Amino acid sequence: MDSDRVVFKLTSLTPLPSVGESFDDIYLDLSKNPGKCKLAESGLGWKPSGGGDTFTLDSSNIGAAQWSRAAKGYELKILSRTSGVIQLDGFEQEDFERVSKAFRIWYGINVESREHALRGWNWGKAEFTKAELAFSVQNRPAFEVPYTEISNTNLAGKNEVAVEFALPTDSHANGANGQPDGSTKNRGRKAGAGPDELVEMRFYIPGTVVKKEKEGDEENEGEEEEQNAANLFYETLMDKAEIGDVAGDTFATFLDVLHLTPRGRFDIDMYESSFRLRGKTYDYKIQYASIKKFFLLPKNDDTHTLIVLGLDPPLRQGQTRYPFLVMQLKLDEEISIELNMTQELLDSRYKDKLEPRYEEPIHQVITKIFRGLSGKKVIMPSKDFVSHHGHSGVKCSIKANEGLLFCLDKSFMFVPKPATYVQIENIAVITMSRVGGAVSASRTFDITMTLKGGMGEHQFSNINREEQQPLEEFFKAKNIRFKNEMTDDSSALLAAALDNDEMMASSEDEGGRADRGSADEDEESVDEDFEASSESDVAEEYDSAHESSGGSGSDAEMEDASDAGGDGSDDDEQERPKKKSKTGK
Repeated sequence: MDSDRVVFKLTSLTPLPSVGESFDDIYLDLSKNPGKCKLAESGLGWKPSGGGDTFTLDSSNIGAAQWSRAAKGYELKILSRTSGVIQLDGFEQEDFERVSKAFRIWYGINVESREHALRGWNWGKAEFTKAELAFSVQNRPAFEVPYTEISNTNLAGKNEVAVEFALPTDSHANGANGQPDGSTKNRGRKAGAGPDELVEMRFYIPGTVVKKEKEGDEENEGEEEEQNAANLFYETLMDKAEIGDVAGDTFATFLDVLHLTPRGRFDIDMYESSFRLRGKTYDYKIQYASIKKFFLLPKNDDTHTLIVLGLDPPLRQGQTRYPFLVMQLKLDEEISIELNMTQELLDSRYKDKLEPRYEEPIHQVITKIFRGLSGKKVIMPSKDFVSHHGHSGVKCSIKANEGLLFCLDKSFMFVPKPATYVQIENIAVITMSRVGGAVSASRTFDITMTLKGGMGEHQFSNINREEQQPLEEFFKAKNIRFKNEMTDDSSALLAAALDNDEMMASSEDEGGRADRGSADEDEESVDEDFEASSESDVAEEYDSAHESSGGSGSDAEMEDASDAGGDGSDDDEQERPKKKSKTGK
């Protein structure tokens, strides 16, 4: 019977330790500091070696795991069931057996070993997975981009899509703040792991694709639509990265708001922690935490006002950075809006900050809602300065760009382009000088703000000579050191010019305009004194007169040109009859 005997050979598996598997010198999500990673039956955890927040992930939230070669050894990538991506770097090659055994026995998941493409090709196939954008070359992954790291995307051309990455939002290095949904919620912190950071990537996507109609639509069932491949890629990425739709409902929406910087018209959607600008070509999502300065500046035309938002990090449009958003709104345009917010939320979180309903000029409504949601104070022109014409801004230019220079309590602000912010405490000296020929030197002057510590200078040119005294008085009130480099010859030339009839006539005309408007009532310098209704008290007849004289973008140039032209025509009319009478004799 020995031939019928069956022999079983039992191979015993090495049991997993009851306390779990632990690994040292592991980096979480490209953190700067290593830590200890521990796998247990209940889940996994990571704790930085130098102390800090511990990240944990429950075993029921682990959806998949991948093992691959990385910069710091080997990487274990975990995809949570709630679309989070967790990266653990620094494993040794021999750790794979322990890791895969723990995942298989405790979590019921097979760890997939993946090899990355090393051919160096820049063309391949882009795939949208549940949690990240994967780019593959010959069916091997070349790189992956988690959706949480994408801040914006735009159509840069007919067949080109630009993908912008989130910049660091704070100084935390390890990004280890555990979340119940299995995501580290470290938007932008991975980029802060090193001195260099990738801020933009562009995909060239040629050709067209066939887009099928949505399922369930019986009328269009079976119909197919041909669409540009780049457009489909852009729309899909907007949806996956949640750029187009921010979580939660909008509190308020303002349509077709004119922006001077960046130039264009954008719809503004305001959410709980961010707002979105929707344009024809570009879409932006900006956190309220990025707003560092908030200005409300009335223009000299008494028809428009400017809302300026200082952003850090700045808004990016390709290679161009916009540290300031400049909106232009009409003073007489009124709007009626009701916030899409429950009374409970309004009372608990925004009490004394927001009202359930607004029915006021649009610039006041936008200012109040931005101030309530962002918590930023509104900076307005200083009470210590009034221009010769009774306005808050002084017409001048930076190189060839014309604009307005506003004197604030603690700074100067030039808008709209290039928006320039200069703090008074950083100014070493302001130099006033005259440049140009005899006529231009008698009518305008320049000021140069030299910054402390050799940080450079800002020059504002073509300032009307009548603004010299108001500016000097403001410099003295703010204890700003300044010097006047205008020569005696220039002063004599100015006095002679003032004696001319045409110059006196132009001065009288400009002086007549100084009494119009109510800019003195509009000037506030602190947020607590902000009175929204003060900006609408403007003389209507002056509004129409100024608006008909030309656009607001080049007021200084057109006014100077018209004055100079008018003076010259008067001279010709006075001198021609004299010449004829002498000839007749």
